[in-house]
Amino acid sequence: MRAALWIALATGVLVLSVFISMGMGRYDIPIDKLVAFLSWDFFGFGAQPIDSDLYSNIIFDIRMPRILAAMIVGAALSVSGGAFQAMFVNPLVSPGILGVLAGASFGAALGIMVSEEWITVQLLAFVFGFAAVLVAMGVAGIYRETSSKTILLVLGGVISSALFSALLSVVKYTADPYNKLPTIVYWLMGSFAAVDKNTAFIVFGPMLAGIIVLSLMGKYLNILSLGDDDAKALGVRVGLVRAAAIFAATLISALTVVVAGMIGWVGLIIPHIARFLVGPDNRVLLPMCAALGAAFLVVVDTLCRTALSVEIPVGIATSLIGIPIFIIALRGAKKGFA
Repeated sequence: MRAALWIALATGVLVLSVFISMGMGRYDIPIDKLVAFLSWDFFGFGAQPIDSDLYSNIIFDIRMPRILAAMIVGAALSVSGGAFQAMFVNPLVSPGILGVLAGASFGAALGIMVSEEWITVQLLAFVFGFAAVLVAMGVAGIYRETSSKTILLVLGGVISSALFSALLSVVKYTADPYNKLPTIVYWLMGSFAAVDKNTAFIVFGPMLAGIIVLSLMGKYLNILSLGDDDAKALGVRVGLVRAAAIFAATLISALTVVVAGMIGWVGLIIPHIARFLVGPDNRVLLPMCAALGAAFLVVVDTLCRTALSVEIPVGIATSLIGIPIFIIALRGAKKGFA
């Protein structure tokens, strides 16, 4: 009951943050006019506002795609981080544990260097994100006789991350320092500035599906956290469950880079906060991660585009906000897994 109340509260915070974000920007929309416009547009209540065409353009063409992207990226990073933390039984694990973020970043940088088409950049980011995870799993699969598969996956992720980080450095070193390199650097900072309706709607379905799949796997992730031997004794097909969880988490993590570049710390700190509120049971923890992560990134992105006269890359803001939160949360990290 307590967990359900927390999830409902987090969902309410998300709805409120979305509503406030729709009215904030370079052209502020007062709350009363925003309510009047939404009531008329969605429900047909009241008279048509004088500035309805202008509001429609600002809200539905400019702000809503960005808000939608921030919601789904925040939820995806948080859920994938929570799933990986449960799978590896380690509170310090983040969505990039198997190298997916490093691989996707290399793919995006390579796409920026070789092509002018944004779809090429996004496609290469997605492909190399999966390639990095396959490298990590391939390294882990070399030593089949070793019982500790989890440790081997972590080491494989370290190797994969190092490999694709080095390749990213090669791309940055060889890129045109006047045109391509600034674009690559800005992309790696993370931003929703380039999000449009097409991108938001194309990635929304697969990311939502991945989030739902991981949330429905909460029971099996609980069992995996007991260890492989105990999970096998309870009749769980450990290899299949782990592969399915890794695939879903990799899918949504790679797509976050496709949408907004590198955004760190969200998948590390939000599962901690959710775990303190609802406990370690992944059946309720992962839905809580989704709601909290979505609300968190909507709020941070809104601040990034309105706090100063120039937009702050959201990846920088999440790092600056996430570091002190993580230092505080680290004190109770072990307790959260009890």
